[in-house]
Amino acid sequence: MESLFIHSIATSFIAQGDAPNQGMGSMIFMFLLMGGVWLLIMAPHKKRQKEHQQMLTALKIGDTVLTGGGIFGEITKVKEDRFIVKIAENTKVEISKASVQNLVPKK
Repeated sequence: MESLFIHSIATSFIAQGDAPNQGMGSMIFMFLLMGGVWLLIMAPHKKRQKEHQQMLTALKIGDTVLTGGGIFGEITKVKEDRFIVKIAENTKVEISKASVQNLVPKK
């Protein structure tokens, strides 16, 4: 999809009949502009993703978490790819690590 967009930009510069040097300078500017926009969008996303992964690896037994479904629970057992979470008295559920949204701070 992106290569199609880039191709259409290049084609529009060629169709305008600009001198070769002027068209090339404009095209380079457009590529730099698109790269800058991409960095502005992707950098914060990667940062949040990295922070979430660090939070997941730091979770331990006794931590209270909030799942993506809005359920609060206390971790009772940590497995390789999931947690056993106590959500009520005598009620434990097994959830994937990816479904944990936040660590709830202790009061």
